[in-house]
Amino acid sequence: MTDGIFLRTLKGEATERRPLWMLRQAGRYLPEYREIRKDHNFEAMSLNTDVAAEVTLQPIDRFGFDAAIVFADIMSPVRALGIPFSFNPGPVLEAPLRSRASIESLPTPDKAEIAPEVPATLAKVRAGLEERAAKAGTPRAGLIGFAAAPLTLACYLIEGRGNRDFPALRGLLLSDPALFGDLLEKVTSLTIEYLRAQYEAGADVVQIFDSWAGTLSARDWREHVQPHLSTLAEQLASDGIPTIMFANGAAHLSPLYLSLPSTVNQFCWRTDLPAMRDLTGAVSDGGKVLQGNLDPAALLAGPEATARAAQAILDRMPAHGHIFNLGHGIDKDTPLESVAALVETVHNESSALA
Repeated sequence: MTDGIFLRTLKGEATERRPLWMLRQAGRYLPEYREIRKDHNFEAMSLNTDVAAEVTLQPIDRFGFDAAIVFADIMSPVRALGIPFSFNPGPVLEAPLRSRASIESLPTPDKAEIAPEVPATLAKVRAGLEERAAKAGTPRAGLIGFAAAPLTLACYLIEGRGNRDFPALRGLLLSDPALFGDLLEKVTSLTIEYLRAQYEAGADVVQIFDSWAGTLSARDWREHVQPHLSTLAEQLASDGIPTIMFANGAAHLSPLYLSLPSTVNQFCWRTDLPAMRDLTGAVSDGGKVLQGNLDPAALLAGPEATARAAQAILDRMPAHGHIFNLGHGIDKDTPLESVAALVETVHNESSALA
């Protein structure tokens, strides 16, 4: 079976149009998702591999996106560390890691113990994508696994919940940088094994979400975070696992993220993506594949505004080596008509290119 345009773009090939998928495309804006949600809470959905696989495939069936991303949560691997947490609505830890003893006592779980439901879901989704492709006589859509970047996972482990500025994390870094480094080292090892398992289960590429990338200054990030993120990216590259690195709210770190050995870089809507293309160079000359970065708020403005905003990115961003996506997750109140307008606008590019 020939590769679809998502996989060909990952390899740096020129394609007839840009591939398209959306962050959080499997989620609450879909009525079929909300129907399942009536009988399952979020945690139950992510732990049930049949339900998680069904939810992962829903946006593929409705909109024909070029890639599916597994339905899971960035906190999924934390259970393997023996750390209780719940969702209210975001992740909340009963006992955040604030002491040397709590960090030094963290176990080193085997790969099979790290969120085994996620690789199992990926295997089911891969089979579903292959079945759909065979039935339609078309290339298979890509399949994406994911995990939190070490800093982002550490933000939750130390702070205990989402927090715009994460003062407890920054305080630990300032008071005991060696202990902060020990935690990131442990989290990095956990993430490497977790992503290896996802790739072995059928993911074509893994995305590393640095949702809280902009929490630290550039100086602190270079000294205390970049070495661990580089270790993660380098190990996955050595294993032959393609990676997408997503940095949110971190325009001051953009050149540093581009220097990481990832296959693709994605930036939030605050970052000028064509400027990133200028920094990394054309794909034909060895530059990075880039992904993004439509402001999700454009879809809330309706289908016409969505189409205009999407076309503006198509006009400014060179097509070769660009995966069209949002600059953050789709809002739960997004009209389906806006998503349809986005799909139509990007898919119609093949006619314009021809």
